[in-house]
Amino acid sequence: MTAQLNPRGDVAVLVPAGGAGVRLGPGAPKALRPLAGEPLLVHAVRRIAAAPSVRSIVVAAPAAEVSAVRDLLAPVAPVAVVPGGATRQQSVAAALAAVPAGPEIILVHDAARALTPSGLVESVAAAVRAGRAAVIPVLPVVDTIKEVSAGDLVLGTVDRSALRAVQTPQGFRREVLVAAHAAAADALTDDAGLVEKLGTSVSCVPGSEYALKITRPFDLLLAEHLLTRAGA
Repeated sequence: MTAQLNPRGDVAVLVPAGGAGVRLGPGAPKALRPLAGEPLLVHAVRRIAAAPSVRSIVVAAPAAEVSAVRDLLAPVAPVAVVPGGATRQQSVAAALAAVPAGPEIILVHDAARALTPSGLVESVAAAVRAGRAAVIPVLPVVDTIKEVSAGDLVLGTVDRSALRAVQTPQGFRREVLVAAHAAAADALTDDAGLVEKLGTSVSCVPGSEYALKITRPFDLLLAEHLLTRAGA
């Protein structure tokens, strides 16, 4: 049964899904790698579509896979699929350009965070709705962090109390994200970094342990355990 999005929602979610997934080993693009019998992208979109505020979803797929991804997601939720770019940043920009009129809150979400709860989507959206220009979900850093030289010598221990591990979805007022991409001069690893370059404040909300990023083979094993044993 296809999930129906909320036509009165105020949120559009962009899903860049063109990464190769080199650290996962050889195979299909990362978003299309199987997790418990279904591609990561299917798991991610299903959870996004379950969030009541979501009005539209735009996926940026590898150019050669647009038709296949559209067919793959058709039974999951009404999703627009556009060709992505050579980089994540270009893929987000392509998806952003395809967002229809209406939603004023834009979330950017990694397909690799396939188990992200729909509640986190709502939490980020609510923070933007409350007046914040940009919002990221974060978790405290629990490991001791060392600064290390190019020669693998420890230079010092970093105070982790002020550090946070950043997740997605990241949320933005639409005009803020559009301006950030229009002004982008450097390739950064997340959209909040582009917004920071504008001098706009970025706020934090608590993240979720389930929003882990699936990057290595071990991450797939952990995610499958969470799905089959913990009911994620």
